[in-house]
Amino acid sequence: MPSLKDLRNRIASVQSTQKITSAMKMVAASKLKRAQASAEEGRPYGERMERMLAQMVASMSSLQSAPKLLSGHGTDNSYLIVAVTGDRGLCGGFNSSIVRETRRRITALEGEGKQVKLLCVGRKGRDVLRRDHAGRIVDSMENVTRSGAQFAPARDIAKRLRNMFEAGEFDTCIVIYNTFKSAISQEVTVKQIIPFPVEQLAAGGKDRVAASEAEYELEPGEDQLLGSLLPANLSMQIFRALLESYASEQGARMTAMENATNNAADMIDKLRLKYNRTRQAAITTELIEIISGAEAL
Repeated sequence: MPSLKDLRNRIASVQSTQKITSAMKMVAASKLKRAQASAEEGRPYGERMERMLAQMVASMSSLQSAPKLLSGHGTDNSYLIVAVTGDRGLCGGFNSSIVRETRRRITALEGEGKQVKLLCVGRKGRDVLRRDHAGRIVDSMENVTRSGAQFAPARDIAKRLRNMFEAGEFDTCIVIYNTFKSAISQEVTVKQIIPFPVEQLAAGGKDRVAASEAEYELEPGEDQLLGSLLPANLSMQIFRALLESYASEQGARMTAMENATNNAADMIDKLRLKYNRTRQAAITTELIEIISGAEAL
């Protein structure tokens, strides 16, 4: 049975932890407000850019001279998975959900005979995935969202992906990230970004006009426009993934730290109750000993 001193030390320790989790909750809540606004503001732009490109492609008579970012290499034998996680923990299942989906995708693709490579954005995802898939990790990036989601890192990642694609290092690239729904809900999203997923957008029922319903006069030519818009769209889709992931991380951390703070409060109440009972038992024992000694005289 723990002594009174042990119980007092335990209560003090839990109180210190509670102060830390409470502070982390407030910091995450402050960051979440800005991150949520940025993610929600970025969605219409990213979705509209995809629809615009889909409309443009639908109006084209032929894709023979289209850029490789649209037409692809003609095969899908090798895949690059970009797993977007955080650099810090203490955020519930935010990181583990991405790792779990990434592992599932690797198993499914390799079951189809595909070659799979990994590009890890975030230290937590890299640390877990390299336990089983170290040989598949081609690179990892840390502190990409250290100061929040910024466009410059997204542009750099997009440039790296374009160079790898042009060098023939992969045929298809998909990104896995958490889409922010609310502070207590994040949805794992799997999105193909290379080559541009025209068929997936059409199958998904996006608001786009079919080629038979609209005609476009493009100036300059189609190849020049696509050559500029496809890299811009790639950068935007990665930036959107970073925005969603950062907002999801802050929401998950705020919820996790709130739960931890509440659990600490419950534990403190239980420890105090146990402390009072132990103290009362010690006092009662001392009184019995005193009374028994007095009666013996």
